[in-house]
Amino acid sequence: MSTTETHEFQAEVKQLLDIVIHSLYTEREIFLRELLSNAADALEKLRHLQVVEKEVFDADAPLEIAVRVDDKAHTITVTDAGIGMTREELIENLGTIAHSGSRSFLAELAEAAKKDVNLIGQFGVGFYAAFMVAKRVRVQSRSWRPDADGWEWSSDAAGSYTLSPCPGLHRGTKIILELKEEAKEYADAGRLREIVKKYSSFVPFPIKIDGETVNTVQALWTRSPQEIKDDEYNEFYKFIANAVDEPRYRLHFAADAPLAIKALLFVPRDNFERYGLGRLDPGVSLYCQRILIDQHSKTILPEWLRFVKGVIDSEDLPLNISRQALQDNALVAKINKIVTRRFLKFLTEQAKKDAEAYNDFFKTFGVFLKEGVVTDFTHREELAPLLRFESSRTKPGELTSLAEYCERMPDGQKEIYYISAPNREAAESGPYVETFKERDLEIIYTLDPIDDFVFSHLGEFQGKKLVSADRADLELPDTGKKKDDHTGAEGEGLSAAEASALIGWIKTVLGDRVKEVKESKRLVGSPAIVVNPDGFITSSMERIMRAAHTDTPPTSKKNLEINCRHPLIRGLAQAKEEDEPFARRIVEQILDNAMIQAGLAVDPRAMAQRNYAILEEAVRRRPAAEHAEPPGAKTKMETAAN
Repeated sequence: MSTTETHEFQAEVKQLLDIVIHSLYTEREIFLRELLSNAADALEKLRHLQVVEKEVFDADAPLEIAVRVDDKAHTITVTDAGIGMTREELIENLGTIAHSGSRSFLAELAEAAKKDVNLIGQFGVGFYAAFMVAKRVRVQSRSWRPDADGWEWSSDAAGSYTLSPCPGLHRGTKIILELKEEAKEYADAGRLREIVKKYSSFVPFPIKIDGETVNTVQALWTRSPQEIKDDEYNEFYKFIANAVDEPRYRLHFAADAPLAIKALLFVPRDNFERYGLGRLDPGVSLYCQRILIDQHSKTILPEWLRFVKGVIDSEDLPLNISRQALQDNALVAKINKIVTRRFLKFLTEQAKKDAEAYNDFFKTFGVFLKEGVVTDFTHREELAPLLRFESSRTKPGELTSLAEYCERMPDGQKEIYYISAPNREAAESGPYVETFKERDLEIIYTLDPIDDFVFSHLGEFQGKKLVSADRADLELPDTGKKKDDHTGAEGEGLSAAEASALIGWIKTVLGDRVKEVKESKRLVGSPAIVVNPDGFITSSMERIMRAAHTDTPPTSKKNLEINCRHPLIRGLAQAKEEDEPFARRIVEQILDNAMIQAGLAVDPRAMAQRNYAILEEAVRRRPAAEHAEPPGAKTKMETAAN
């Protein structure tokens, strides 16, 4: 008489099998992670029982997980010396989904006030992932109880399973997978090692594939920072970041409230995005009880922190059936917020501890923090104090913070001033900083294309408005240091009537190319500048938007400001009376020159043709008498100079 029993799967299990096999998991390789997680769960339970129980079957069996591959028979065998299962437990755990062994076990531990045991997953749920790759699965198990017998559970997932006695087993569970034709790639020890290293490197029990231990790296984040040496941290970083150098910074912390979180984060030495090697992938992986849930997670930290490498582990994560998606997105958002704020606090501490080292970090990774200001309203205020820039008070290459700028502000200054330029030399030689130099006011140089967007999104810092120097409504405080020599501006300038007449004529000449023409109160040595009547869009921002969308028209018409003390402008007033067509060319050239100094594009062909016409006219206008003077005689220009 046969002792093999045949049982129908519970209806819910049939549905579960269909979902798992056909649509639940996005990658079939996940089956091994699930089986190893269950094995680790069983070993954790056994380890606790060895403390509280006097008698455990096979007490000397090593607490490890063995994986063996038969590439000829196309089978994979996963064996653990864990708690094992009785006949009834095989039916309950593998034939139904009514109970969770892990949950029941944890409830017993809670009653016994045992809080030091970590368990992973729900045996009997992830287990079914085995059917993604196996045409038949056999489970041979013997319970830890000394009087227990061994049993074999077997199924091809067709709707039923069999149970039969299996004498001679050691304590624990052995799962034998008979691989499907299309899954025979997994009957390869090398392939399985890759999967273990990817998902289960930090399982707290040895995982051996054909006798060789694969998970040799410790889960450092579970240990106290005081007991970990620098060399251990460095080796761990190299493992999880696939790096060859040592990290720039590291942050190792644990939090119990409002969530149980353990995190070990690293900042690399270099930023490979700046070499044009493409956008970095997120570098932090999400774990639950040392088991990988989401490698290089795109949700556990903001995208602008994608340069950070490391691990975040939370035992509070409620995982769904596949372990690949989280049931509660709000919980993930909470972890994101907690860890991000802790990391920003860490950067603040590092900036105070060693400003030089932090500035070096900012030169490499500051673009990510700036991206955070532009894209992440939640952390914008926390990011602002971490920003660094060059200014007219710093030496070339040196950086200053907005807080330091505010400390240096003179009485009466209520705004923070900045100007965009491709480099420091261009900023310092441009017309926009003339009045700041004259008044001895500090101005920040925004040399990165994103900087103007950063300041636009910040709006203010410590209650002080951030103002671009190319704004039309710029009003500077009187510092009492304004110079009177007006270097480069000869004479007293035009009278009010002359200036008004010239401004009206220039506006007529330029028409709708400019919004307004005004006399400048800021220029010292330059003849003209263009300024933005729209205080929200700077020339730098417009330049970037036009580069991204080449068919985009100028964001706004500019105001042209002229320096009525400058020789060129005074000469222009005279030229319009003597030769208006020639004077019109000069006006158009002045505007183009000012646009170029603002970093804005002009039509180079039209400008070149106009330049040649102006040069030709200048040569033609040279007095004929200069050419007719006898040798040794003074020219009219020399006489005038004398």
